[in-house]
Amino acid sequence: MMRRIDLRGSRPEDYRDVVPRADFDVEAAVPAVHAICEAVRTRGLEAITEMSAQYDGVEQTDIRVPAEAIERSLAEVDPDIRAGLEESIRRLRATCAAELEQDARTELGAGAVVTHRKVPIDRVGLYVPGGLAPLVSSVLMNVVPALTAGVRSLALSSTPQKEFGGLPHPTILAACALLGVDEVYAVGGAQAIAMFAYGVGPCRRVDLVTGPGSIWTVTAKRLLKGQVGIDSEAGPTEILVLADETADPAYVAADLVSQAEHDPLAAAVLVTDSEELVARVEVELERQVLATKHTERIRTALDGQQSGFVLVEDLDQGVDVANAYAAEHLEIQTRDASAVAARIRNAGAIFVGAHAPVSLGDYCAGSNHVLPTAGCACHSSGLSVRAFTKSVHVVDYSREALAEVADHVVTLAEAEDLPGHGAAVRVRFQ
Repeated sequence: MMRRIDLRGSRPEDYRDVVPRADFDVEAAVPAVHAICEAVRTRGLEAITEMSAQYDGVEQTDIRVPAEAIERSLAEVDPDIRAGLEESIRRLRATCAAELEQDARTELGAGAVVTHRKVPIDRVGLYVPGGLAPLVSSVLMNVVPALTAGVRSLALSSTPQKEFGGLPHPTILAACALLGVDEVYAVGGAQAIAMFAYGVGPCRRVDLVTGPGSIWTVTAKRLLKGQVGIDSEAGPTEILVLADETADPAYVAADLVSQAEHDPLAAAVLVTDSEELVARVEVELERQVLATKHTERIRTALDGQQSGFVLVEDLDQGVDVANAYAAEHLEIQTRDASAVAARIRNAGAIFVGAHAPVSLGDYCAGSNHVLPTAGCACHSSGLSVRAFTKSVHVVDYSREALAEVADHVVTLAEAEDLPGHGAAVRVRFQ
């Protein structure tokens, strides 16, 4: 079902050239998405409702979800689902509160103070996918850190569902109600990102857009970056399991399947020094894929070029491969898993040991599941409270403090041939 890549006996100069990756061509989607964004910019609400009819099969007269629909969704949600949402919120709030940064005040001398202030973003647009699966957990992962950071104005958008009268999935609305989010829009895909960026109809323009999505959503973020801030360009989900012969093949197979069911482009990769483990995982995959609900979607993902078994000489080479791959989700299922995990530099999130599956992080670990994909974990981080704040330096100098460095400022200004800069200091002492 999954191809094999044998790296034993070889040391590629860059492992990124040989590991499995999805063909996620944002550039190829640019022309179509640019047309969508331009239509929203120039024709506004009319363009959005046309696209809802074309792409989602929904006829709309109003894109904002009525307050009573949000309240009704919470009243009607399954009690067990509500309990799960509440526990996930509780855990996520605890970790988000621990991430809050305090202002840093530095005294550089008498009367010379620089304060590094953390300021929440004023208004944020949160996107929650609703295509192949209603990702209710993404509501929590976006809203909780935003609220913890102190964002004053939140708008959330999710795909309109024909099955639910043109509204987003009711479980998504129930999560919004639990978190007090009352500005919700039934708009999906690239048009939702453009709505947030330009401000359309009842939706005022936002300062930042966050949340995962399809290639259309990612491409819209790329095109509109600058018009609006973005969190990241998150592509198809991915899991890399680094394992040795001590790993349970049933656990490994189940975890590969769990990510493959997201999307036909989802990546599932096992890196191991054990041929026996690969053979046993193959047997488990055949059994588990047939027994699960989304068999065809999962099989397509596992058969794709983005998935595979990577055989390495030893765990040292396995760690090198994992760091080069920079997985969105990295599981360590080895002996002394904590020590191996400590050697990982590049990953969106690291799941240590046999009892920390990625599914735990998707819902109730207390970590955030909006994470960098496609190798971006080598330079980017997952969504957190920090994503919803910005830094401002506040410079407070007295006349005496300025006098201490005035000559240095003038000298450096003249070195850059910017005499006006130096004059702005001199004038204060004439």
